[in-house]
Amino acid sequence: MNEHNLELAVQLRHELHAHPELSNEETWTKQHLMSFLKTHTTNLELIDRGNWFYAAYRSGDGKPNIAFRADFDALPMDEVIDLPWASEYPGKAHKCGHDGHSSTLAAFALEIDQNGADQNVFFLFQPAEETGDGAIQCVDLIEDEQIDEIYAYHNMSGLPFKTVVVKDGTMMCASKGMTIQLAGSPAHASQPENGQNPALAIANIIRSIEDFTSPEQNEGLVLCTVVQIDAGEKAFGMSASKGTLRMTIRALYEKELDRLQSNLEDCANHQAEEHGLAVSFEYQDEFPETANAKECSDKFRESAKAGGLEILELPEAYRGSEDFGHLSKRTKGAYCFVGNGEEYPNVHTSEYDFRDKLIETGVQLFKGVLAQ
Repeated sequence: MNEHNLELAVQLRHELHAHPELSNEETWTKQHLMSFLKTHTTNLELIDRGNWFYAAYRSGDGKPNIAFRADFDALPMDEVIDLPWASEYPGKAHKCGHDGHSSTLAAFALEIDQNGADQNVFFLFQPAEETGDGAIQCVDLIEDEQIDEIYAYHNMSGLPFKTVVVKDGTMMCASKGMTIQLAGSPAHASQPENGQNPALAIANIIRSIEDFTSPEQNEGLVLCTVVQIDAGEKAFGMSASKGTLRMTIRALYEKELDRLQSNLEDCANHQAEEHGLAVSFEYQDEFPETANAKECSDKFRESAKAGGLEILELPEAYRGSEDFGHLSKRTKGAYCFVGNGEEYPNVHTSEYDFRDKLIETGVQLFKGVLAQ
């Protein structure tokens, strides 16, 4: 790629890193990315959609409409490593590399603006991937611009540096955060029979998890991870009357995630009735299954091969989740990983920082996809 474009993209990445914003709060980030593209391109149309935006390179009616997506939100973490471009905001840091993803897509836009393309190319800049509600905000792009295919990548540690990792079918699991609230009535700790204590109901729900997630009961991976249990108060004279159980439920296939959710709800309702409790449910951080169309993942393979990049086939779906699935449900698409290095700090850890050299790799990968 053009050396000056790369220098601009690296500088952009450092600026984004220094000014991280959390999901659905990315006002400065969005405007800075739009200003960057306005300053450094002449042939792109910028479309502002509120929390998100996209840039369009239009080569003409009747040409294929190909989209590429990057996320731009940060994590609620402190920056503890010494970087010249360290976060200026306490409690916020780009520890997943979305600053690098957005800088890659911006650099790719510069390359297309300067060199042209035989397709209509759309560059989608998306908020709120970390909370799972960003991509769903952007799905109108697919219909509004009649997108034929959409692509994205994520940097990933534990994989050889610059290696492209692909998989046909389900690439990343579906998941959501599930909260069960149980409410009874208080009583003196010496007379618990006079109240309704949710503790046993919570314990029975937890006991049911092993059966619901059993491999014998499911076609693919199904997980239920307890993340918080809370019942009663620190008052030894009182029997608990309120309880909360929070879990992350996860599955390879969305139909099995739905079944796990239904089983947990039925169990909780049964326990509530048996123990005289009121029950309610809440859900958040909902991520769809991210599945690749083979013809699209093949384009990642061919692009990597043409660029001399190593290719690895993911043997099974990654347990983590990604909201790109909202987009690839509505049109053909593919999502891949690009390796940070086998010993490089993992994303979402204090020691992590996006590797600037991956910007050129990502641009090369996207250009190779478009060339097909």
